[in-house]
Amino acid sequence: MADMPLPAIRLDDLRIDPPLALAPMAGVTDRPWRVLCREQGAGLAVAEMINSQPQLRHTRKSALRTVSDDEAAPRSMQILGNDPQDMAETARYCVDQGAQIVDINLGCPAKKVCRRAAGSALMDDEPLVARILEAVVQAVPVPVTLKMRTGTCPERRNAARIAQLAEAAGIRMLAVHGRTRADLYRGEAEYDTLAEVCAAVRLPVLANGDIDSVEKARAVLAHTGAAGVMIGRGALGRPWLFRELAAWMRGEPPPGLPAPPARLSLMQRHLEDMVVHYGEAQAVRVARKHVGWYAAGLGATPDWQAHFNRLTDASAQRAALDDLFATPRHHHEAA
Repeated sequence: MADMPLPAIRLDDLRIDPPLALAPMAGVTDRPWRVLCREQGAGLAVAEMINSQPQLRHTRKSALRTVSDDEAAPRSMQILGNDPQDMAETARYCVDQGAQIVDINLGCPAKKVCRRAAGSALMDDEPLVARILEAVVQAVPVPVTLKMRTGTCPERRNAARIAQLAEAAGIRMLAVHGRTRADLYRGEAEYDTLAEVCAAVRLPVLANGDIDSVEKARAVLAHTGAAGVMIGRGALGRPWLFRELAAWMRGEPPPGLPAPPARLSLMQRHLEDMVVHYGEAQAVRVARKHVGWYAAGLGATPDWQAHFNRLTDASAQRAALDDLFATPRHHHEAA
């Protein structure tokens, strides 16, 4: 694919511009991370999944996973489950909470999800998948999208067939991770199946899996014919990847890695936003994994990371980041 502006994806009156999405990740894509990645250039940031079991839908944990009206549009929430009516009811709940797009999870490979015949395990039951898709589409007045894997195992890559069922049910957009359920996150993503999906339907498809640079995005889009890309693990600790990809998709010059003061400011604000979202006690714990991802690219020593993980208040965490940036280690960070 030539380096030229990529068109926005249109879903009714919503625009995903650029066609660049933050993947939903349980325990990661909370409001602070979504807001940060949108500011860095993502055209869409999907909230972490809401379990469709009625007894789990109204917990504090689920409440923290909902979107807010003051988040940039379009706002998308993902739902997880295996009962068509529960999924339909959860989709209505998401719209009531402010979701403008409802995304269905057919991609999670976690054992605790798959042993309940949800997530990517559902791909083995195509008739049930069809019933879920139809129930959710009929339940809500907003666009419904679907995220899936290539299949349950390398011997059963049925993503193209699921994509056709999705199109027939009224699903508006697909995101496909280039691994099967059995692959988990091992090895390398394959994109031949994604190309088959793109050829099988007229829906816009987001390519997902191992995309961590402009060069990789360019190659994947050229190989698959996808309408855009979805980034998950590739942005952990480096949300500015979205700046690079957004500039490329718009045909603009690459912005380059943010200067150290800008990175420090971004990280400090991320910590502050977590305190606002969770309250300090929980935010301090959640911050450890995010700072671990940031620090991995900043030349932080294992001793520094161990010290940070022992801190129990937000002010001490902010001071530790200041100390980290007071050394020249961060100048060697890889883009």
